[in-house]
Amino acid sequence: MLENLTRSAAVRARRHYVQAMFRFMGHGLEAISQADRKVIEDVRVLPKGFIFQMMVLPSGPSLVLEHTGEGKLRYLGPDYDGKVDLSIRFKHMAHAFLVLSFQEKTTEAFANDRMVVDGDISLGVRMTRVLNRMEAIILPRLVASRAVKEYPDDLGLLEKLPGAIGVYRRVAFSMIRDLRKEALPI
Repeated sequence: MLENLTRSAAVRARRHYVQAMFRFMGHGLEAISQADRKVIEDVRVLPKGFIFQMMVLPSGPSLVLEHTGEGKLRYLGPDYDGKVDLSIRFKHMAHAFLVLSFQEKTTEAFANDRMVVDGDISLGVRMTRVLNRMEAIILPRLVASRAVKEYPDDLGLLEKLPGAIGVYRRVAFSMIRDLRKEALPI
């Protein structure tokens, strides 16, 4: 009985962790697309109105972003139910947890058949590059090296620190804005 309760608590904790990370990543990707020139260049190539989703199958947590033009992304939240142009889907919550807790790189998870890409693979590679850039900027180098395939050589402390501070500041303000919206009675 205790073993079942412990297992159940661990499953719920993973789910909450993945939900929180998706929310943070959504706000983080929106923030970095307003500040980092390399991310803006990568996103600018996407068609305006392009919708990107990352989720856990079958109906787990998700994040959805829209390219609003000029290389800017807008976080649409976890509950978007419209048409999606590109979706990266983890096959199981445990797989998402491995990647989002930096135990496994995204490229390794894909190679280990832990995720499915639905849409244009070249756009999937581009979005993975954007995710990797964000992780390299906002995470300490030791953690980021575990998360991304290759840590950028050109990302020194003088570029990383202001970039990370800017992203964390924008994320904090946008998450507070979202919490205020959720708290307002309808």
